[in-house]
Amino acid sequence: MGSVRWAFRCGSWTPSRSEWLFAARCIQREEKERIGQFVFAKDAKSAMAGRLLLRRFVCERMDVPWSEIRLERSPRGKPYLAAPLKGNRVGPDSNPHPLGWSFNLSHQGDYAVLAAEQGLQVGVDIMKTTMPGSSSVPEFFRIMARQFTEHEWNVIQSAGSEVRQLAAFYRHWALKESFIKAIGTGLGFDLQRAEFHLSSEVLAEGRPLRTTKMHLDEEEEEDWLFEECLLDDDHQVAVALGPGPGPGPGPASLGHRPPLPPPTSFTLLSFSELMALATPLTEEDPAYWDSFQKKAEAPQRQRDAHAS
Repeated sequence: MGSVRWAFRCGSWTPSRSEWLFAARCIQREEKERIGQFVFAKDAKSAMAGRLLLRRFVCERMDVPWSEIRLERSPRGKPYLAAPLKGNRVGPDSNPHPLGWSFNLSHQGDYAVLAAEQGLQVGVDIMKTTMPGSSSVPEFFRIMARQFTEHEWNVIQSAGSEVRQLAAFYRHWALKESFIKAIGTGLGFDLQRAEFHLSSEVLAEGRPLRTTKMHLDEEEEEDWLFEECLLDDDHQVAVALGPGPGPGPGPASLGHRPPLPPPTSFTLLSFSELMALATPLTEEDPAYWDSFQKKAEAPQRQRDAHAS
C-alpha cells in the first residue's frame, strides 16, 4: 500500500506572470475558466494549487501522462479520474480509483493539501485557527452548537484560553470534515452522529498522530483511522482512512488488512516541484494574467486579520 501527503503554501505564493500563465496552460480548460471567476486572488491561487496537486499525483503515482489526465467532479464535488487508465472507465462511484488509489484535496488558510492512499478510502481537511470575524468566541460557539456533541463541547470549552478553545474547535471540525469527505455524503450528514475522542497526545509539526477514535451513532468505529498533524502553529490537518474496495476481490476493511505503516508526514512542495511533470494543454492566454492582476488578494477582513 502507498501513502501520499503533499502540501503547497498558497499564502506565500506570489506568482510571476510566466508562472501563472504556465500553470493556467497545464490544467483543463473548464477548470481554468472556473478559477478565473474567483473574485479574490487568494481563492484563485488555492484552487489552482489544488488542481496542480491532483494532476501531479495522478501523473507520478498512477502513471498517467499529464496530457491524458481527465479529472471530473462527482455530483457532490469530489474529484475523480474520468479517463484514461488503460481502457478502464472510472466513475464517481468507483472508490478507490484504479490501482487501488483514493485521493482527496482541501484548501483553507495558507495551504492546499492532498492526501492519497492505496486500498483505503481517504478524506482530508485543513483548518486555520482564526478568531471569529463578526462575533465573540462564546457567541460563535453558540451559533455552532448543533455541530458537536456534548462530549466534544466539553473538550473544546475546557481547552483553556479562547485561542486554545478555537484550536480545539477547528481540530474537531477538521476531523468531521475529513470523514464526510471520505464517505462523500456532503451536506446531508448529521455531524453529531460522528463523535471524536482525542488522546492526551499534543499535535505537533512533522509528527502525525493516529490516536483519535471515532464513535459513529454512539458505537466505536474500528474500521476508520484518523491521522492528525500541524503544518504550522495555525494550521491543522486531519486525514480520514476507511474501508473501501482494494486492489483485490471484496471490500477492504482495516481490521482485515496487515498493520498499516506509521502515518506519513506532509511534504511541502515548491512551485517548481509542483510543476515538475507538467505539460501544457492549451495555448498561452495573456488576458488571464491581466485579469488575475486586478484581483484583490483577499476580503478586507482577512487582510486586516493577517496584518494584525
